[in-house]
Amino acid sequence: MKYLIVGLGNIGWEYENTRHNSGFLMVDALAKDINVQFANNRYGAVADGRIKNAQVVLLKPNTLMNLSGKAVRYWMDMENIPIENVLVLVDDLSMPFGSLRLRGQGSAGGHNGLRNIEECIGSQNYARLKFGIGNHFAQGHQIDYVLGTWDPDEEKYLDEICKTTTEIIKSFCLQGLARTMTLYNNHNLNIVTTQSITDASNDTH
Repeated sequence: MKYLIVGLGNIGWEYENTRHNSGFLMVDALAKDINVQFANNRYGAVADGRIKNAQVVLLKPNTLMNLSGKAVRYWMDMENIPIENVLVLVDDLSMPFGSLRLRGQGSAGGHNGLRNIEECIGSQNYARLKFGIGNHFAQGHQIDYVLGTWDPDEEKYLDEICKTTTEIIKSFCLQGLARTMTLYNNHNLNIVTTQSITDASNDTH
């Protein structure tokens, strides 16, 4: 079986280590774990590897976030990968920082990368692994927040979170979507940030 694992993000030094590039962060962690290197190719950086008996094509689109679907469609067709073997790794503003959720379908939820993928492949029925980035920003500052870099108390957890995302991706390829959702969707990391402490304090008042 062959799988397409797509990390969403924006290319360029100005976007490195930003919350909106969580998809790149996750796919880079997987590439390191299975010891493969990305090379520039059509519509993105691509790496080929194996997870036991599963062939995987890792993709970081270079189309910028809003046109991610063009790269996904091209590599699905090029590698003859069915939609049920596609997994998109993406940031999610509606989830608390560090939370992870695997879904087999759903709306774009305001995420421009997911919206474009849906338009290009003609379906919402593809798997996506969402990386919670939180939403602690003042009104009108959403763009600054998602394109901002991680806070120091968030950054210290990224390696641990990415270890879990790598486990989830491997399980998706080897055990399937349903089994992986059962195993991991209620899995919570013990993450404490300055903001989470503030939120907890506010909830008690």
